[in-house]
Amino acid sequence: MARPFTLFTGQWADLPFEEVARLASGWGYDGLEIACWGDHLDPWRGAEDDAYIQDRLDILAKYNLKCWAISNHLKGQAVCDDPIDQRHKDIVGSRVWGDGDPEGVRQRAAEEMKMTARTARRMGVDVVIGFTGSSVWKYVAMFPPVTQEMVDAGYRDFADRWNPILDVFDEVGVKFAHEVHPSEIAYDYWTTVRTLDAIGHRPAFGLNWDPSHFVWQDLDPVGFLWDFRDLIYHVDCKDAKRQVGNGRNGRLGSHLPWADPRRGWDFVSTGRGDVPWEACFRMLNTIGYEGPISVEWEDAGMDRLIGAPEALEFVRRNAFAAPTAAFDAAFSSSD
Repeated sequence: MARPFTLFTGQWADLPFEEVARLASGWGYDGLEIACWGDHLDPWRGAEDDAYIQDRLDILAKYNLKCWAISNHLKGQAVCDDPIDQRHKDIVGSRVWGDGDPEGVRQRAAEEMKMTARTARRMGVDVVIGFTGSSVWKYVAMFPPVTQEMVDAGYRDFADRWNPILDVFDEVGVKFAHEVHPSEIAYDYWTTVRTLDAIGHRPAFGLNWDPSHFVWQDLDPVGFLWDFRDLIYHVDCKDAKRQVGNGRNGRLGSHLPWADPRRGWDFVSTGRGDVPWEACFRMLNTIGYEGPISVEWEDAGMDRLIGAPEALEFVRRNAFAAPTAAFDAAFSSSD
């Protein structure tokens, strides 16, 4: 079966859900990776309200779309983060923010992730994509000096907070796909290894592969697919372009806004950056990934109404299916 091509709605949450569905259908997408913000999907309602779930499914059906995954990056971020501050207030919403007490925010964010698993199950969806947050990301520069115990404590904190969430995922038969990403407990190769160790490699916790975050860190997205091949639960196609080499632009972005030419890298429309897409798609075939290929469109220098259909065209053209027979099988002769 051909893999479906979906559009992640997170960057479109300023538009009504039905409008995004209409646009995606018109461009030729097979479905949506639905974000749990804006009016797209409320996991608290979804976990309990049959009519609400049916309404979401009816909108998808109206535009001949399906949903194979839902995403709740924003609330997942608050589960482990330290500090909790204005940045989180801006993204988690009033229900999770409450009075802003940091531990209360973390606990309510954890509850929403449990609700997200339940909502996914009620929608017939097997995978939830998201972030975990991290209490040790603030130590990334390792100065002032950071002890090993401080780092170890961060991974214990992650396990303590996420294992109860994953218990609910197991209970309802849904898997969590963590997006390896800066500011998360797993943001590169070795922190991914450490994260999986921290939770005992439980099957409920896997990975959302997004190669854009590998490019600017000089990591190999193809080798990552191979090494973690049994844990690739979802794929987001996002691209990034390095802008280093002039002796001025740095890897860490210099606190400059997206699309500023002084940044050392930037997100760009899928197919316009430095991700080695052909090698990546070949490796996805090699490891037998059969899930959706989801376009996560981000490009601060391009109109999204141009970029999203262009990205779909690029991915459809390049994400070719694996062969059904060896190319040299035709050399055999029965004579």
